[in-house]
Order: sequence, then structure tokens, then C-alpha cells
Amino acid sequence: MRRLMSALLLAIAVPLHAATYVIEPHHTQGVVRWSHLGFAYPTAQFARVEGVLVFDPATPAKASVNVKIPIAAMTSGVPDLDEDLRSERFFDLARFHEATFTSRRVEKMPGPDRYRVSGDLVLRGVSRPVALEATLNKVGRNPRNDVPSIGFEATTRLKRSDFGLGAFVPQVSDEVEIHVTAQGDEAKPFAAYLRHQAAAATDEAERKEYETAAAAAEAVAARGTTKN
Repeated sequence: MRRLMSALLLAIAVPLHAATYVIEPHHTQGVVRWSHLGFAYPTAQFARVEGVLVFDPATPAKASVNVKIPIAAMTSGVPDLDEDLRSERFFDLARFHEATFTSRRVEKMPGPDRYRVSGDLVLRGVSRPVALEATLNKVGRNPRNDVPSIGFEATTRLKRSDFGLGAFVPQVSDEVEIHVTAQGDEAKPFAAYLRHQAAAATDEAERKEYETAAAAAEAVAARGTTKN
């Protein structure tokens, strides 16, 4: 819940008719893949992504996304490798706790529901332009909570050496592949859902967390209404 509260505070300007979605950290994750000596292609997964997506299918050029990724949440499933990835040789977790991505441009691409999202990735204190090829999976109501939701996939390739992560190149490939799957919930209805959950909560601490998250979601929705 605290992660949801943090995500809700990442509000951004909302263009006319666009919906503001809070990235759902429980259903958003990414997989990073690289070559190890050409023999194997290991992966690491990152999760607990927080952020805000603004999107209107009728005007995709006005869409935007702003997310952050906690580096501590990245894991390969191999403890020794995870420890190495968090060391000074790679992500240097002691100094750099998160990565961020802020879009600068969204373009409709040929084919149904395909887009290119260009923006700035900040990783290990270094900012570089990155372009993601995205596919819109679905826009509709989530049958579990009746909240309007959105889902998409996105892929990109980048050179880790561009971000100061070039250890063992070229034996371990400089280029890595990244695949992201993400879900977002529309801020205003999501706030109403959280209010309902707060009213139903029997634990006082849980109730307060729901209420705080709902208030943050309402603030995001109110900013969007004001911009419109």
C-alpha cells in the first residue's frame, strides 16, 4: 500500500479527454535478458514499479508516462549474482536506489495498438535517451474491482555500458533486451475503490493506509480535472 501511495503522488499534467492511470505495482514487471559468453541467455526481473500513465487512444501523441523502478527489487533468482548486481561493479545500490523513465514523445506506429515511446532513462545516475516499442493489450473495466484499467507490453534494447554498467564486456553482452508488462488503474475510480476498501477494513492501520492512498488518488484526479 505504501508503494501505491508513492505512485499516486507522481501526478502529471493531463491533456483533454485523456485518462490518468496509476501503475499497478502488483501486476507490472520487467525482464532483462543478456548473453553470457554466447552459451546462455540469463535473465533478471524487476518489479514494484511505481508511476503514472496518461493516455487517450484518440490522441496518442499527447500520452505520457513517468515511472520509477526500485533497484533493490531486481532479482535473477541466483543469490550470488544478485549480490554482484547490487555491488559497485554494477548498479551500486548503496548510492543509486532507483531507476526512472520519463517519456518525451509517443508516436502511433503501423499495426493495431502499436506505439513508440521515447524518453529519458536515468540509471546509476546517468541519463540516456531510450525508445520502447509498445503494444496496447487492453483498455476496459477490471472485473475484480470495477475500475477502468489499461494494460500494455513494451520492449527495448540498450547498451549497459552507456550507464556505467560495462563490466565483462564483450564476454557478457553489452546489449541487453528488456521486456515490460504493465497494468494501470484510472485514478478517480481507483480512489473510490480505495475509499470502499477503507470503509470495509477491520484493522485500523489498514484503514488509514487505504484512506491515505485514496486521498492521494483523488489529488491526482483533481489535478487532471484542473488541467482540462
